[in-house]
Amino acid sequence: MGIWIDVARVSTALNVVLLLGLSYVWLDNYRQFRSKHTLGLSVFAILLLCQNALAVYIYSWDETLSHWFATAVPDIAWQAMLALHLLEFVALVFLTWVTWD
Repeated sequence: MGIWIDVARVSTALNVVLLLGLSYVWLDNYRQFRSKHTLGLSVFAILLLCQNALAVYIYSWDETLSHWFATAVPDIAWQAMLALHLLEFVALVFLTWVTWD
């Protein structure tokens, strides 16, 4: 069961890194152009960043929840949560590639 939480930790941490980069670019673009589109992308990235940062905290540093996730959550639940984290990572990689291109 330990491998699931480790992969979840890594994928959510990578999501945080990608979202920091996207937030930087989109906020900079909003400051320059004052477009509602870039504002919307910035708000989206910041909210998703908060969600992923909370997941990293829960999986890694919260004493109660990290222990519970590592020992009491069934494998099938971890596989489902991990699939969502990995799909989000792939989507963010693509979005980062499109944004930085």
